[in-house]
Amino acid sequence: MIEVRGVGQRVDGGRRTLRDVSLTIGAGELVAIIGGSGAGKTTLLDAIAGVRPPAEGEVRHEAGGSLGYVPQDDIVHKELPLRRTLRYAAGLRLPAGTPPEDAERAVDDVLDALALTDRAGQRVGRLSGGERKRASIAVELLTRPRVFFLDEPTSGLDPATAADLMRLLRGLADAGTTVVMTTHHPPDVAVCDRVAVLAPDGRLAFYGPPEEALEEFGARAVDEIYLRLAGAAEADWDARFRRPGGEGTAEGTAPGPGVGALRQWALLTRRNLDLLTGNRLTLAVLAGSPVMVLAMFAVLFRPGAFAPESPSPGATVMILFWIAFGGFFFGLTYGLLQICTELPVLRRERLTGLRIGPYVLAKAAVLLPLLAVVDALTLGVLRGLDRLPAMGWRTYGELFATLLLCSVAALALGLLVSAAVTDPAQATMALPMLCFPQVLFVGAILPVPVMAAPGRWLSCAMSNRWAFEGLGHSLGVDRLWASGRSPLGPPLLASYGGTFSRAVAADWAILAGFAALFLAGTAAVLARRTRPPANGPSRRAGKPPNTAIKS
Repeated sequence: MIEVRGVGQRVDGGRRTLRDVSLTIGAGELVAIIGGSGAGKTTLLDAIAGVRPPAEGEVRHEAGGSLGYVPQDDIVHKELPLRRTLRYAAGLRLPAGTPPEDAERAVDDVLDALALTDRAGQRVGRLSGGERKRASIAVELLTRPRVFFLDEPTSGLDPATAADLMRLLRGLADAGTTVVMTTHHPPDVAVCDRVAVLAPDGRLAFYGPPEEALEEFGARAVDEIYLRLAGAAEADWDARFRRPGGEGTAEGTAPGPGVGALRQWALLTRRNLDLLTGNRLTLAVLAGSPVMVLAMFAVLFRPGAFAPESPSPGATVMILFWIAFGGFFFGLTYGLLQICTELPVLRRERLTGLRIGPYVLAKAAVLLPLLAVVDALTLGVLRGLDRLPAMGWRTYGELFATLLLCSVAALALGLLVSAAVTDPAQATMALPMLCFPQVLFVGAILPVPVMAAPGRWLSCAMSNRWAFEGLGHSLGVDRLWASGRSPLGPPLLASYGGTFSRAVAADWAILAGFAALFLAGTAAVLARRTRPPANGPSRRAGKPPNTAIKS
């Protein structure tokens, strides 16, 4: 049983969205929360579920077992087959030490219960809207929750599919699972045991059986209740509805041992690899971009720019810069869409105990080997085409380390931006804003020593600058320019000053510092965006959906 007592909620700025809501939900009941747009349906559901604890009042769960929560967004990756998606979900949600055969049995059970067995091998993105909604429910049913919360589960479904889904929820309730849902689809209400009607100002206008709701509002159908709500005065609600009484006590009990950080990292790394290889278009872009850039390098620069007998200082500067920028660009673009496309999934998994550290490091673990291959290929092809000089393995080892650290720092920056934006369109718009400063303030177009003071300070924040200077030091461009017969050598060298004289290890340390800083920033942003706020005077006002609560 769930008891809601005097719950109120506020949004940023102090505006009240819920006002003194009290109701009791019995065990095994199917309850719908309805009301006009902005009445606070999702806010009330989140408060009851503990996703966002209320600012006022308290919520008491007087039943044992775990809680499941299905938001309006899909909480499954669309790139993977359904069965594989559920396997990864089982690995993250089921208690540590669960035998593989038990986890597989849990997957089979939910597929059978939701009539998805024949779709188990289908990629989630190819499922119908109703099947994807059932797939999201399947993820939550893996832990056999005793209480189930759903935010508008029938939204966007055709009438027949919506009716099928409601029959499924009715069956779960009949089997003993308490189900609480929001809806704006009137036919859903008829299937429910009780309906909570929210007035436009966030007050509870009615709570009881659907047929009594129609009688209370003088309506022939649920649709008409919305018209009555819109026309009634706010002061009428307390007089028209008496809040249920009853008190109780509840205390939280610790959930079973969750999956450890190392295990989470391993599972997430495998899942990210599956997601990457499961999307052919993404693979084509990741593989095709370096090929196109290398082809442009080949037709842009002439061979022999680093020839000791007749070097081309201007060409060497541009070659070094574009190599460094290529490593930066690949790392940035690889990371830029990694997180923003799966924030709904991450938010739900965080409520089941997912740690941010393993999540972020798993992203880097999958993309780092790919970047290493691209960087090695870049250096190898440019050397084979005589765009880089013939030097020993040690020199090329330094070049590779510099370029890889440049890519890793850019990857971390891409992950940070991806964590901060709300959708892929914003991430794409951020790309030029991130790239232009890395072109202008690196020191290739205009040497850092001759920049204006603000430009010199800004250049220190450009990770690409340190990669550019590290590459130049390893190839000894200052000595090359000074010894060559090119008339541009000494004047150009003088304008760069001691740019390339610093030990390459110092550049490596700076690039590694950028990578660590950006990864830490990514983790901090995600922790803030996916953590349920702990606002309000009562810490007992809510528990995360994965927390078992007993009286």
